[in-house]
Amino acid sequence: MATTVSDVSPAAVRDRAAHALLTRLLMRDMRRLQRLIVPDRLEESLSLWRTAVSALIGRYGTASASLSAESYDRQRRAAGAPGSFSAQPASEAPDEQVEQSLRWATADLWPTDEEQEAFDVRLAAAQARAESAAQRLVANQGRATMRESADRDRGAVAYARAAALGACYFCKLMASRGAVYKSAGTAGRNANEQFSGDESVVKFHNDCHCTIIPVFRGQQFQLSEHAAGWDRLYRKYAQGHPGDQLRLFRRALAEHDSNPLPGSN
Repeated sequence: MATTVSDVSPAAVRDRAAHALLTRLLMRDMRRLQRLIVPDRLEESLSLWRTAVSALIGRYGTASASLSAESYDRQRRAAGAPGSFSAQPASEAPDEQVEQSLRWATADLWPTDEEQEAFDVRLAAAQARAESAAQRLVANQGRATMRESADRDRGAVAYARAAALGACYFCKLMASRGAVYKSAGTAGRNANEQFSGDESVVKFHNDCHCTIIPVFRGQQFQLSEHAAGWDRLYRKYAQGHPGDQLRLFRRALAEHDSNPLPGSN
């Protein structure tokens, strides 16, 4: 008899909590590094800051990937998946990607003729952008570990996205799609062409706290009550409107979802 797994299963909740703690520690350490940025030596000090933050992202990214590998193996054992498989942590984000993200975050530290805000105001904004980018890079390494493991594991048939109640409209839509099967062959007759491929789970924005849920042979994925509600809203108000689905879904959430969208209140 097939067992049921969902985006609110104990394993998913545990995985989200572990990565939430990792994010809090990352933010703490990043704020300590802010003192490296010196207004009188901005170019030189920013270079030092980027080097330090890049190293921090690397360390926390490795931790995120290790947490996810352990979680994957634990969920696989609990599911009684056939065969032997051991999850391997995903690689770190490329140096160029990290560098580009940090340069983007600090690009406005130099004032323009039209903008003469105090340096501490610009620094606070730059710090917030850098923290958001770092969070995404670190979390992505853990999420990639889950996805890549499911891709390689013959005992896995699918993976899904779990979004928080207060997530943005994009994440809620992606999570409402449920289990995304690796291929019609591995999914068998439960496959649905609408969910084939991984486009519905691989895109993540800054400050996104979505997690990936693997589904193994002998398991059936079931949307949580709130994710099923998002799916109903999509089908009622947005489906069948090519090019306008996201806007219509966002409006439906604002009007009918019991959990407000970020920035809507």
